[in-house]
Amino acid sequence: MSSAPSRSDDPVGQVLTEATDALRDDILALGGPAPVILIDGRSGAGKTSLTRLLLERWPLDASPQLLALDSTYPGWDGLDAAVEDVTRHVLIPHANGQQGRWRRWDWSAGEYAESYGVDPDLPLVIEGSGILTPTTAALASVRVWVESPADSRRERALERDGDTYRPHWERWARQEDRHITRDDPAAHATRVFVVP
Repeated sequence: MSSAPSRSDDPVGQVLTEATDALRDDILALGGPAPVILIDGRSGAGKTSLTRLLLERWPLDASPQLLALDSTYPGWDGLDAAVEDVTRHVLIPHANGQQGRWRRWDWSAGEYAESYGVDPDLPLVIEGSGILTPTTAALASVRVWVESPADSRRERALERDGDTYRPHWERWARQEDRHITRDDPAAHATRVFVVP
C-alpha cells in the first residue's frame, strides 16, 4: 500500500486538499440547503481541479449542480458574454427561487446548442474565469478566487488543452486582465487560495 503524497511530493495537491477542507467547512457553516459557490481564477490556476475535489467530497446530502463556464463561453472572445448570460439566466433566478437555464456552446459548430435547467432547490457550483464580479458576489454564499503564478498556469493549461488553446492564450489572458482590473474578484472572495 502506498502512502499519501507528502507536501513536497505534490504541493499543488496539498493546497487543493486543504482548500477543499476549508470550503467544506464553509458550506456546512452556512446551514442552508441550496448554497451557491463561485470559483474564479485565471486559466490554469487550478479552478477545475479544486471543483472536482469539492464535488467528490461534497458535505451536504443534496448533490450540487455544476455549471462550468467552459461550456458556456461563446467562443474565444466570450468571457464577459458568458458571465452576463449566467448572471441573468442562472444566478438571479436561483436567488429568487426560480428555475434558471443555461445554454451550452458548441465549440466545433461555433453556435449555441442545447440548454439545461438549474433547480433553485439544489446547491449550485459555478466554476470559470470571470464569474466573480460585484454583481455575482451578492448572489453567492461562498466565493473563491484561485491565484497561481503565470508560468505554472500556462504550463497546466497548455498541458490540458494543448494546441487547441496555444494560439488563443494571449487573447484569453487579455479578457482575464480586463475582468481583474474592472471587477477585482479577489476583493469579493470569501476565500483566496494560492496554488503553486
